[in-house]
Amino acid sequence: MAPSTLDALDLKLLQALELDGRAPFSRIAQVLGVSDQTVARRVRRLRTTARLRVTGMVDDSRLGRSSWIVRLGCTRGTAARLAATLAGRPDTHYVDLVAGGTEVVCAISPRSRQERDELLLERLQRTPGVTSVDAHCILRAYYGNALRWLRKISALGPDEETALRAPAPAPTAEPVGPDAEDQAMLDVLRRDGRATLTELQDATGLSEAVAKRRLERLRASGVLYLAVEYDHEPLGQGVEALCWLTVAPHALAGAGEAVALHPQVRFAAAVTGRSNLVVSVLCRTTDDLYTFLSERIGGLAGIRAAETVVTLRRVKTLTHESRPPHAAGSV
Repeated sequence: MAPSTLDALDLKLLQALELDGRAPFSRIAQVLGVSDQTVARRVRRLRTTARLRVTGMVDDSRLGRSSWIVRLGCTRGTAARLAATLAGRPDTHYVDLVAGGTEVVCAISPRSRQERDELLLERLQRTPGVTSVDAHCILRAYYGNALRWLRKISALGPDEETALRAPAPAPTAEPVGPDAEDQAMLDVLRRDGRATLTELQDATGLSEAVAKRRLERLRASGVLYLAVEYDHEPLGQGVEALCWLTVAPHALAGAGEAVALHPQVRFAAAVTGRSNLVVSVLCRTTDDLYTFLSERIGGLAGIRAAETVVTLRRVKTLTHESRPPHAAGSV
C-alpha cells in the first residue's frame, strides 16, 4: 500500500489505538467526529492493507524480569534458519535479519534465571553456524514498551489525544507474577488485544464481571499494555536500523533521554556491554538515516563510537504465532 492511500483519518485512528488499544469504536468515533460505522470500516481496511494488529504485551520489568537484546553472528546460509528457530520460542519478542544476512538480532525475556542461563550459556553456544553471541541486558528504557512510535506522528490534536489516552498505570510496586487465570487471559490478549470479555471468560472460566476486573487490574498495574503492530511502508517509513552507541558513563542518561525525543526513534535503552546505548529508528530513506546519524546522533554529548546496522527482514513481530519451524536448529 502506497503512503498516499493513508489519509488524515487513517492516521488519527492508528494513533488513537496506540493511545488505547481497547478503546471502543464508539468513543473513538465521538472524539473524531465520525460515525461508529466509519471507524469500524476503516479499521477493517487497515487490518487488510497495512496488517494492523492490536496485541496485549507483558511489561516484564513490572514482574521483576530482565530483558535482553542478543546479537548473533552466523556463518553464510545459516542466519535465516536460526532466525526461524528463535521465532518459534515463546520468550522472543522480535527477531530480525540484519547487516549482510550474517547476523540475527532478537529481543528476548526469559521467564527465569534458569531459562536465561540455559539459552545464553548453553543452547546458543552449541547452535551450529553461530560464530558469536553478544548479549546486552536492558538496564533502562528511555523510549519503548508501552510508549510506541505512533505516538510521535502527531495526527491527533491535543484535545483529541487527551480524550483518547488510556489512564496511566500505577507506579511499580513489588512485582507479583500472574496466576493461572491471569496467564490464560494474557495468552488470549497476546493474539488479539481487543478480544471480547466473552472470549476472556471462555479462556479463564471466570464470570464476565471478574474477567473485567482482572483485565482492568492488569492494565492499571502496567503489567499489561496494548501494542499496535502494522507495516511501516504505508507511513513512508521504508528504512529500519539499529544504532549501537558507546557513550561516556556520565553522559549516558542525558544522551538516552535526548535521543528518545526524536520522531525517528521508536526504542532507546541503556544496555550492558561496550555499546551501552541502543537505538531503533525508522526513516523514510537512507538519506534521512544519514541525516539522523550525522546531525542527531552526532550532536549528542559523550558519544565515543557508533555502529549502525540496517534491518533486512523482520522474521518475528509481536503478533507472530509461535510454532516450531521446519529444519530448526538447536536453540
